[in-house]
Amino acid sequence: MKKYVAEFIGTMVLTVFGCGSAVAANTLLGNAGQGVPLAFSTLLIAFAFGLSIVAMAYSIGNISGCHINPAVSLGLFLSKKLSATDFIGYLVAQFVGGIVGAAILVFIFGSNKALGTNGFGEASALPISAGVAFVVEIILTFVFVTAILGVTSKAENAPTTGLVIGLSLTLVHILGIPFTGTSVNPARSFGPALLSGVGSVAFSQVWVFILAPLVGAALAAGVYNFLSSEN
Repeated sequence: MKKYVAEFIGTMVLTVFGCGSAVAANTLLGNAGQGVPLAFSTLLIAFAFGLSIVAMAYSIGNISGCHINPAVSLGLFLSKKLSATDFIGYLVAQFVGGIVGAAILVFIFGSNKALGTNGFGEASALPISAGVAFVVEIILTFVFVTAILGVTSKAENAPTTGLVIGLSLTLVHILGIPFTGTSVNPARSFGPALLSGVGSVAFSQVWVFILAPLVGAALAAGVYNFLSSEN
């Protein structure tokens, strides 16, 4: 049970600090007449997500492994590093953590109009189609999960694992933010989309940010397992 609680807390923290930084950078400063250049806000948000992972990795990594992402859990499950029971338990904890994290943001900012949601078309900086968004998220998640599978494959990497994973998440955010806002994490996307309202654009588009990361994670597991096999 403790590992599920850890996953809940970790995902909640990631949502609050990652998505909260996106709201602060793009919405609040914009409303105050202090427009933030896209390049700067991209780096700010990317590092907010990455550093959230670093903080949680060294906080709860020894308890749950600090997946705090259904796509990561799927990749590890398909790599036979996570049992089916824990996989289901982790998913529930992560999605609930994402929802609670988004609820905290609504309380803090006093609105559900901008919660760091993901999107495409008019909901993204670059007006891409759903198909392009789907492919972008697959690629980003593939890189992220492959990095995780690689760095966690050797025990001697343990001291720097959290840093590597955090920087890997920062990397994929730097590319992905202008396209989709970067999800690579269904729980981080679903919570803000749900709290934005079931009739919102974010909620209508969230299926991309649930399915695409899972596809990317499955591909990462398949490719990494093939490359690392002895045959």
